[in-house]
Amino acid sequence: MILGAYHPARADVLRIATFNTELSRKGPGLLLRDILRGDPQVMAVVKVLSHVAPDVVVIQGFDYDRGLVALSALRDAIARKGLGFAHVFALRPNAGLQSGLDLDGDGRRGRARDAQGYGEFSGQGGMAILSRFPIDVENVRDLSMLLWRDVPGARGPGDRVVLPLDAARVQRLSSVGHWVVPLRLPNETRLTLLTFHATPPVFDGPEDRNGFRNADEARLWSALLDGKLGASPKGAFVLLGDANLDVHDGAGQPAALTSILNDPRLRDPVPKGRGDLMANAEHRGDPALDTVDWPDPAPGNLRVDYVLPSADLAVTGAGVMWPAPDDPLATAVQTASRHRLVWVDVALP
Repeated sequence: MILGAYHPARADVLRIATFNTELSRKGPGLLLRDILRGDPQVMAVVKVLSHVAPDVVVIQGFDYDRGLVALSALRDAIARKGLGFAHVFALRPNAGLQSGLDLDGDGRRGRARDAQGYGEFSGQGGMAILSRFPIDVENVRDLSMLLWRDVPGARGPGDRVVLPLDAARVQRLSSVGHWVVPLRLPNETRLTLLTFHATPPVFDGPEDRNGFRNADEARLWSALLDGKLGASPKGAFVLLGDANLDVHDGAGQPAALTSILNDPRLRDPVPKGRGDLMANAEHRGDPALDTVDWPDPAPGNLRVDYVLPSADLAVTGAGVMWPAPDDPLATAVQTASRHRLVWVDVALP
């Protein structure tokens, strides 16, 4: 499955990517240790990124530290392979941030499932951005602190079995984060990234709490684009990240994400060489779009990672970094993560 064609650096084209690196470790500081040691998984991630050469990439599954020391070390490791990212960005995620309540009802507080998002320590499995272009930090919007019950259209808080009243008072919607991040492009225009990492819609009980939460994490973007969470993004934007949901296969509630994929304000590109650019509804269940290699038969390979440019951006290419088994890069891709890097090329706005 060789999806998409790569291009040399071009002044008029911007390559945007998302990649769940699964670099999270079991304790704070361990990721930095592994980066500095040249851990095989870390070096595989570096190899994948340096090969695809995105201009900006949002990575998930990356432990947060306040000084962004681990992220800077990863940036430096990538630079030694010839790909330079002048700018790094991350915010403290909800993953591992304790709620103060016994959210999972096991009679104990302060455990991984009692955090705002699952995490064995604060910052475990966060998100980060590496960019060739400056990030307009002063105008970043962090929607991660929104309570689940306060998000317009959210369905989970309406059922007290899904979200009990005491939990509803403190439970944030974002399991990791929802960020609105403007970039300053070289032609004096802006491109805004809308990025997130949703909870898996499984690992719960018959109340389907994670299923509701996963759906509402996607629904937040529709509320934002509709102007229900303050001003909607001005100008060109890209919605990208790990939605942890395939709308045609696997577990979960697909309606909210399906609405996003069919939203006329967005494009859903398919990899170059697999047909013309088209709406997702026209290529249902295409295995060429799968972005994660999970065990067969269940859940199996699914499409859970997305890069969706706004409709005013001209898409010139798209791909999933999933080489054929005999490709020289296949081992690195498999070692790096179960997820595959997803990228889209757009003409500069």
